[in-house]
Parts: sequence; structure tokens; C-alpha cells
Amino acid sequence: MKSAYELAMERLAKSDPDSNRPLTAEQKSRLAEIDRVYKGKVAEREIFLKQQLEDAFAAQKFEDAEKIKQQLVNERARLEEEKDAEKERVRLGK
Repeated sequence: MKSAYELAMERLAKSDPDSNRPLTAEQKSRLAEIDRVYKGKVAEREIFLKQQLEDAFAAQKFEDAEKIKQQLVNERARLEEEKDAEKERVRLGK
């Protein structure tokens, strides 16, 4: 007997036959490059915003510090979404 998960995966595979297509070496290379680039972008933004955060704490501007923390969270999420979208384009061969 198959589990519900296995049955669902079979239905999914039937509805999207391209999902099981193996990645080419070029696609794998491009995906790794995307990871590297976005890791650098995240690090760059973190360094910049953490410096601003330290400055805000030093000046005891706690409201500004909270805004900077929120901006850091938003930047990470935005960059993660961009990375995922770009990786999906590569997987689809676009």
C-alpha cells in the first residue's frame, strides 16, 4: 500500500512532467553561481545595516534601531525571493 504522500507525489509528477527532468551541468553551475552571488549580496547588506544599527544604539536612538532591524529582515527576505525566482528560471531553462 502506498502512503498518501506517495500518491500525492505521483499525481504531482503526472501534472508536471518536466519537474522530474534532471538538471544539466550548466544549470547546476548557474544555480551554484546564483547562490554565491546572493550570499554576497546578503552579506553586503548585513554589514551595511549592522553598522547603522551599532551607530543607532551608540546614539541611543532605539526607534531608529528597531527600524533598521526590520529593514535587515526585509532585505534578507527580498534577496531570498529574488534568488529563488532566478533559480526557478534556470531550472525551467529560461
